[in-house]
Formats: sequence, structure tokens, C-alpha cells
Amino acid sequence: MNEPILTIEEREAINSGRWFNSLSPSLRHDILRCSYVKRFKDGALIAARGDPPEEWIACARGAVRVSSTSISGKQITLTYVEPGIWFGDVAFFDGEQRTHDTYAHGDTTIVCVARGDFKKILAQHVELYEALLRLHARRIRVLFGLVEDLNTLPLRARLAKQLLHLVRSYGVPSLANGDEIRISLQLAQEELAQLLGASRQRVNQELKSMEREDIIRIEPAGLVICDRPALMRTAESAG
Repeated sequence: MNEPILTIEEREAINSGRWFNSLSPSLRHDILRCSYVKRFKDGALIAARGDPPEEWIACARGAVRVSSTSISGKQITLTYVEPGIWFGDVAFFDGEQRTHDTYAHGDTTIVCVARGDFKKILAQHVELYEALLRLHARRIRVLFGLVEDLNTLPLRARLAKQLLHLVRSYGVPSLANGDEIRISLQLAQEELAQLLGASRQRVNQELKSMEREDIIRIEPAGLVICDRPALMRTAESAG
């Protein structure tokens, strides 16, 4: 379903994104002027692996689940794109097809810039080339960090780091206790396990252990972080 106008909250999510906010006002204006809005229900396909790259996309509400399919046909979640994050530009530069499937996770709003408009903006704003280089460099740093963590940190520390990332992106203060933070992104334990490259059983064991230590609380509506400093200490622990 397409809607022409972003809500105030959706526009704020786009404008407050760290990378987008670093651009000049004229460049931000031209990007948004050329953009159009799409809204998706939970689970709807946004773009499929193998599709030609036609749009540069930013998440404005909800989340975009990036996944691939294993040889056995199982869908594996690789990451979630949060509000304020732009993606899809790599395929514009290398001319290759989309490398992964993207789905709406929860009710999701995205902002799109067509490939032709993207090229026009690049031609008019040399600033965008340098900004995209910074964006790609940051992605590479994050990717190398994930590979390093996967090979050097125990699952408990990697889980804690993932929960801290989710808190930064989707944390909302608990109404019952101001010191607690609820992760508003609804994730099944299987999905959390896929993000960590571990089995659901092992992730469940670590979650239960953190719950016994009053670091987190597992509720039907999602995870609640009870002791963020303790979670940070866990993330920094190498064993």
C-alpha cells in the first residue's frame, strides 16, 4: 500500500538517522523531494533476491528483515534494518542484482528513491559520493566486527552485544519501572538465534541464565532489560 506522506514520527526517524543527519540541508531536501513512501504489513515481501536494483530505500517505521534461503529451503535472518537506516545503494554501483530477500517485520514504512533520481542527485551533489563512501566504510567496520566477535567471543557475550544493539535501536522505557528498558522489536528466539549464528536451544539457555541473574526478563510481549550496566559488562566479557 502506497501513501504519499510520512507521518511526523516517520519523518523524524528519517531526519534523525545519524548518516542522513550528517548531510547538508540542500542534499537532504533533494533526496526527500524525489522520494516516495511505501507501507507494508508484517511479513510482506519488499524486494527479492535476484531482483534488479530499482530503488534506494530507507526504513522509516518498523523494521526490514534481511534474509537468505539455505540449500534445504530454510529462511535465515541475517539482520534487521532499523528506522533511519538507508540501504540498497550497493547494487546501484556494481550493477548486480539484489543479493538478499527483504521483508517487513511488523507494520513497516519505507522511503524509496528511484534509480534514475538517485543518479540525478549524485550528479547534482558531489557531497553524496563522499557521504556514501563513509556509509560503506562504516558497514565494512561493522561487518568485520561481527566476524571477529563470531570467532573470538562466547555466545553469552555476543548475545549481550546483540541485545544492547536492539536496545539502542528499539529500546523504550518500561511504563512499570523507569529503570527498565523494553525492546519493542518483536523477535522470536529462533530469529534471535539466527542473528547470532547459534541454535535456538543454546540462546534460550543463555537468556534463562541472564534472567536468573536479573539482567533481563522474558515476557510474552518481548524482552525487558532490567540491568543495562550488567548487560554491558557481560558484552565485554571474553569468557
